[in-house]
Amino acid sequence: MMPQAPARAGHVFVYGTLRRGGSNDINRYEPAPTFVGTAAISGRMFHLGAYPGVRLVGTGLVVGEVYRIDAELERQLDLLEGIEEDGSGEYVKRWLDVEVKTVAAAITQRCLVYEIDPAHIADRAEIESGDWLLGI
Repeated sequence: MMPQAPARAGHVFVYGTLRRGGSNDINRYEPAPTFVGTAAISGRMFHLGAYPGVRLVGTGLVVGEVYRIDAELERQLDLLEGIEEDGSGEYVKRWLDVEVKTVAAAITQRCLVYEIDPAHIADRAEIESGDWLLGI
Protein backbone atom coordinates (compact mmCIF):
# COMPACT_ATOMS: atom_id res chain seq x y z
CA MET A 1 0.00 0.00 0.00
CA MET A 2 1.20 3.51 -0.77
CA PRO A 3 2.25 5.80 2.08
CA GLN A 4 -0.28 8.46 3.01
CA ALA A 5 0.27 12.04 1.99
CA PRO A 6 1.45 14.41 4.72
CA ALA A 7 -1.16 16.50 6.51
CA ARG A 8 -2.35 19.58 4.66
CA ALA A 9 -5.01 22.22 5.01
CA GLY A 10 -8.41 21.50 3.46
CA HIS A 11 -11.81 20.06 4.25
CA VAL A 12 -12.90 16.94 6.10
CA PHE A 13 -16.13 14.95 6.00
CA VAL A 14 -16.89 13.58 9.48
CA TYR A 15 -19.52 10.90 10.02
CA GLY A 16 -19.12 9.45 13.52
CA THR A 17 -17.93 10.60 16.91
CA LEU A 18 -16.41 13.76 15.36
CA ARG A 19 -19.86 15.10 14.43
CA ARG A 20 -21.45 17.86 16.50
CA GLY A 21 -22.55 16.37 19.80
CA GLY A 22 -20.37 13.27 19.34
CA SER A 23 -17.93 12.01 21.96
CA ASN A 24 -15.01 13.44 19.92
CA ASP A 25 -16.89 16.52 18.61
CA ILE A 26 -14.50 18.17 16.13
CA ASN A 27 -15.49 21.59 17.49
CA ARG A 28 -13.57 20.84 20.70
CA TYR A 29 -10.27 20.70 18.82
CA GLU A 30 -7.76 23.51 18.37
CA PRO A 31 -7.22 25.19 16.05
CA ALA A 32 -10.96 25.40 15.64
CA PRO A 33 -12.50 24.04 12.44
CA THR A 34 -15.05 26.00 10.41
CA PHE A 35 -18.40 24.34 9.78
CA VAL A 36 -19.23 24.36 6.06
CA GLY A 37 -22.41 22.29 5.88
CA THR A 38 -24.05 18.89 5.96
CA ALA A 39 -23.55 16.14 3.41
CA ALA A 40 -24.03 12.48 2.56
CA ILE A 41 -21.62 10.23 0.69
CA SER A 42 -21.98 6.77 -0.84
CA GLY A 43 -20.80 3.96 1.39
CA ARG A 44 -21.56 1.50 4.16
CA MET A 45 -21.26 2.26 7.88
CA PHE A 46 -20.30 -0.38 10.46
CA HIS A 47 -20.67 -0.38 14.25
CA LEU A 48 -17.26 -0.88 15.89
CA GLY A 49 -18.38 -0.41 19.48
CA ALA A 50 -17.79 3.15 20.64
CA TYR A 51 -17.40 4.48 17.09
CA PRO A 52 -18.25 3.67 13.47
CA GLY A 53 -16.20 2.83 10.44
CA VAL A 54 -17.19 3.54 6.84
CA ARG A 55 -16.31 1.64 3.69
CA LEU A 56 -16.61 3.71 0.53
CA VAL A 57 -18.39 0.90 -1.35
CA GLY A 58 -22.00 0.13 -2.11
CA THR A 59 -24.99 2.31 -2.76
CA GLY A 60 -25.92 3.25 0.81
CA LEU A 61 -25.66 6.79 2.12
CA VAL A 62 -23.46 7.92 5.00
CA VAL A 63 -24.61 11.10 6.74
CA GLY A 64 -22.08 13.63 7.99
CA GLU A 65 -20.76 17.15 8.23
CA VAL A 66 -18.04 19.04 6.37
CA TYR A 67 -15.51 21.30 8.08
CA ARG A 68 -12.65 23.45 6.84
CA ILE A 69 -9.53 22.47 8.79
CA ASP A 70 -5.87 23.39 8.80
CA ALA A 71 -2.87 21.07 8.63
CA GLU A 72 -2.41 20.98 12.41
CA LEU A 73 -5.98 19.83 13.01
CA GLU A 74 -5.59 17.24 10.26
CA ARG A 75 -2.54 15.87 12.09
CA GLN A 76 -4.61 15.57 15.29
CA LEU A 77 -7.39 13.76 13.42
CA ASP A 78 -4.81 11.41 11.87
CA LEU A 79 -3.69 10.46 15.39
CA LEU A 80 -7.25 9.89 16.56
CA GLU A 81 -8.03 7.74 13.52
CA GLY A 82 -4.85 5.66 13.79
CA ILE A 83 -3.37 6.71 10.45
CA GLU A 84 0.00 5.10 9.75
CA GLU A 85 2.39 6.38 7.09
CA ASP A 86 2.71 2.91 5.59
CA GLY A 87 -1.09 2.54 5.26
CA SER A 88 -1.29 -0.18 7.94
CA GLY A 89 -3.48 1.77 10.39
CA GLU A 90 -7.10 1.23 11.36
CA TYR A 91 -8.20 3.89 8.87
CA VAL A 92 -6.84 5.14 5.56
CA LYS A 93 -7.21 8.65 4.18
CA ARG A 94 -9.25 9.13 1.02
CA TRP A 95 -10.19 12.26 -0.92
CA LEU A 96 -13.69 12.60 -2.38
CA ASP A 97 -15.71 15.29 -4.08
CA VAL A 98 -18.65 15.79 -1.70
CA GLU A 99 -21.86 17.71 -2.36
CA VAL A 100 -22.27 19.93 0.69
CA LYS A 101 -25.50 21.65 1.69
CA THR A 102 -24.57 25.07 3.02
CA VAL A 103 -26.85 27.83 4.26
CA ALA A 104 -26.62 29.57 0.88
CA ALA A 105 -26.52 26.69 -1.64
CA ALA A 106 -25.22 23.25 -2.46
CA ILE A 107 -21.53 23.20 -3.39
CA THR A 108 -19.06 20.49 -4.33
CA GLN A 109 -16.04 20.36 -2.05
CA ARG A 110 -12.99 18.08 -2.14
CA CYS A 111 -12.93 16.43 1.29
CA LEU A 112 -10.75 14.15 3.33
CA VAL A 113 -12.66 11.05 4.45
CA TYR A 114 -11.31 8.48 6.91
CA GLU A 115 -12.16 5.00 5.57
CA ILE A 116 -11.94 1.95 7.82
CA ASP A 117 -9.56 -0.80 6.76
CA PRO A 118 -11.69 -3.83 5.73
CA ALA A 119 -9.89 -6.08 8.25
CA HIS A 120 -11.50 -4.11 11.10
CA ILE A 121 -15.13 -4.70 10.07
CA ALA A 122 -15.26 -8.51 9.97
CA ASP A 123 -18.48 -9.70 11.66
CA ARG A 124 -19.48 -6.14 12.56
CA ALA A 125 -23.09 -4.97 12.29
CA GLU A 126 -23.90 -2.55 9.51
CA ILE A 127 -25.63 0.69 10.49
CA GLU A 128 -28.35 0.63 7.83
CA SER A 129 -29.41 4.26 8.39
CA GLY A 130 -25.90 5.49 7.57
CA ASP A 131 -26.28 7.92 10.45
CA TRP A 132 -24.11 7.23 13.53
CA LEU A 133 -26.20 9.56 15.67
CA LEU A 134 -29.32 7.46 14.94
CA GLY A 135 -27.57 4.15 15.65
CA ILE A 136 -28.24 0.74 14.13
